Amino acid sequence: MAAPGVAEAVVAPHPAEGAETTEAVELSRALSRLLPGLEADSKPGRRRALEALRRALEEPGPATDPTAFQGPWARLLLPRLLRCLSDPAEGCRALAVHLLGLGLRRAARPRDALPRLLPALAARLAGPEPARRPPEACEELRLALVQLLGLAVDLCGAALAPHLDDALRALRCSLLDPFAAVRRESCSCAAALAQATPDHFHMQSESLIGPLMQTISHQHWKVRVAAIEATGAVIQFGNGKSVDDVLSHFAQRLFDDVPQVRRAVASVVGGWLLHLRDRYSFFHKLIPLLLSSLNDEVPEVRQLAASLWEDVGLQWQKENEEDLKDKLDFAPPTPPHYPPHERRPVLGCRELVFRNLSKILPALCHDITDWVVGTRVKSAQLLPVLLLHAEDHATQHLEVVLRTLFQACTDEEAAVVHSCTRSAELVGTFVSPEVFLKLILSTLKKTPSASSLLVLASAMQGCPREALQPHLAAIATELAQAHICQASENDLYLERLLLCVQALVSVCREDCGAASLQLMDVLLTIVALAGATGLRDKAQETMDSLAMVEGVSGCQDLYHKHIGPLLERVTASHLDWTAHSPELLQFSVIVAQSGPALGQALPHVVPTLRACLQPSRDPQMRLKLFSILSTVLLRAADTINSQGQFASYLETVTKDILAPSLQWHAGRTAAAIRTAAVSCLWALTSSEVLSAKQIRDVQETLMPQVLTTLEEDSQMTRLISCRIINTFLKTSGGMTDPEKLIKIYPELLKRLDDVSNDVRMAAASTLVTWLQCVKGADGKSYYQSSVQYLYRELLVHLDDPERAIQDAILEVLKEGSGLFPDLLVRETEAVIHKHRSATYCEQLLQHVQAVPATQ
Repeated sequence: MAAPGVAEAVVAPHPAEGAETTEAVELSRALSRLLPGLEADSKPGRRRALEALRRALEEPGPATDPTAFQGPWARLLLPRLLRCLSDPAEGCRALAVHLLGLGLRRAARPRDALPRLLPALAARLAGPEPARRPPEACEELRLALVQLLGLAVDLCGAALAPHLDDALRALRCSLLDPFAAVRRESCSCAAALAQATPDHFHMQSESLIGPLMQTISHQHWKVRVAAIEATGAVIQFGNGKSVDDVLSHFAQRLFDDVPQVRRAVASVVGGWLLHLRDRYSFFHKLIPLLLSSLNDEVPEVRQLAASLWEDVGLQWQKENEEDLKDKLDFAPPTPPHYPPHERRPVLGCRELVFRNLSKILPALCHDITDWVVGTRVKSAQLLPVLLLHAEDHATQHLEVVLRTLFQACTDEEAAVVHSCTRSAELVGTFVSPEVFLKLILSTLKKTPSASSLLVLASAMQGCPREALQPHLAAIATELAQAHICQASENDLYLERLLLCVQALVSVCREDCGAASLQLMDVLLTIVALAGATGLRDKAQETMDSLAMVEGVSGCQDLYHKHIGPLLERVTASHLDWTAHSPELLQFSVIVAQSGPALGQALPHVVPTLRACLQPSRDPQMRLKLFSILSTVLLRAADTINSQGQFASYLETVTKDILAPSLQWHAGRTAAAIRTAAVSCLWALTSSEVLSAKQIRDVQETLMPQVLTTLEEDSQMTRLISCRIINTFLKTSGGMTDPEKLIKIYPELLKRLDDVSNDVRMAAASTLVTWLQCVKGADGKSYYQSSVQYLYRELLVHLDDPERAIQDAILEVLKEGSGLFPDLLVRETEAVIHKHRSATYCEQLLQHVQAVPATQ
């Protein structure tokens, strides 16, 4: 049964309501039969009563009339349903929430329910302060309660102002709910509440910022988007000072992996820049957030940010039309050298950036060197955007910008370096080269580094030709200074140095002729010091490009033009060279690559070689120089003798360079140097640039030293020495002094016992030439005893186990058989019975009998 007084309350109208309509009375009587069931002790009983109420309200009838429904709803249903929110049964609580929502929608004046509804919702969602957990344990019901709060906001609007305390208390707790759907719904509710009560909301809006900032990093991206959008509305209609509290969190969301989250940030920040009441105070803080989205990897986000930014610029331009009158009326055209593929921002955008740049740059420059990679990348991407807007106004901030670029270009992250080079190009585009060169070159003079070279190269790449041309010679001269071009052998440093030369060549083109010598000097240094083959190839390609812009056929013409001054500068310090001197490496490159131009530089080359190849100098340096010298001597006609002037330096080369280095000295290094010297001598004698007389002069000078090298430990040295002696003998014919000729064959005989078959074959070939010399000499009887000894020794080697050696020895004996055949026959018959291969002896005897003796 109903509680005492319930029937009277049902039938009698509320004093405040006045006389009720017939429909309202009928509805009150219908409800009076159902309401007592809400007080039942059993859960099923209370649930049945609630379900009956739901059917009664959903069926067509008086309950569908808002006017008739208002009275019974306010007097009967609302207080009892609010009590049901605390029902122990979860199902009953769920039905109560549903009925409350239905009642709010049906009531003619839903705002009348707020004084009782809002405290009840706050009690279920937040509980008494400072409770950490909401009294409502079911997460689905917490979601329904927040949805009910949102419904109240939508239906009642500004009428919620007196109840903001309860609404905000509920939202502060629900914004931190463990259930993601509750958080999302709470964010939507908070945004709607802010828009519904703007006149009062601003006084308490700050209380929501903390929970929203804890939600903005939620693991569900939809929750993060909802939190960002709610924050936008809370600050838009609340206290603008909260912008400072959310900036760092919004900046972090720019790194979010989900594009929708980054899009929400751009949308909210753009909305603040357009509509926030205190936006002028926050321009310098909000502009970097929106401009950062212009470099987003998703086109949709970039387009949204660009559209919003243009709207911001146009709005600011309109609001400040008086201040910008002159600039609008007499706007200069777009600069002719404006970066291609870039759309110039509207005047309002450019002015906004220029006026706030001094406040933005310090923080940006700090973040470019942050320890977090993502922060460095985003900051570096923002800098060129700012410079593109600032244009020539960047000049007043140039020192700070360049200092930042010098540091950021050392970053290991390629994306950071790429953005910084783009920034440096824009500096070159908009800032006078007289200004930026003064700062960059002064830094290079103090502390040359790869980063400062990269900034210089990029700035020159962005600079217009007509502006850079007056400074071309000064730049090239500075780059050619030893303290810059020789500052490091690191490949990265040299690569950046090469970029500077490439920038000058590509921008100034034909104007580079005025600084061709200095640019050649730098390129030679890069080739000399580079460790990577690819870098040397790039430097060579740049040299070809330089030749092209100068109108010559190739780099050989550049050598013809500049080899004298280049060698004069490089060889100025040759007395102090060591194996690691950069000048030595440059000298080696010039000698090796100059080709025919080398022939006109002998007055520089030969004296330098003579001084550096003395036995007292650095052994490693001597080895390098001998290697280079042998290379050019092999192509003497196309290199060192291209002008036919090498003959005048032959004596210096043989007496002052080769002879001292062929002298025996103890040690492996000394042996290596002798090998190198022998290789040079072989290259000289086999190059076909020396006449027979010149070779005889060389023989006269170097034969004794060459004979000693036949005893070297190096097989290569012994082999080359045999070949050199062979060349000497072929050239001299019978003109050699008998005393000197006789001294040669014993050394060659020793080589027939060499461990290397190649050396033995070369020695046999040389003996053939020696016998030919004896044949052509006068007074052969002088050589009889020597030849007889030679026969005897050769017959021993005729029994060699190697067939190729036997054949070679047989040829030597055949060549010498014409000198003293009787002696050869006697010597052969004396040993024929001892030979394992008597066939060779028989062939020899047959040959002797067939060939007449030399008269």
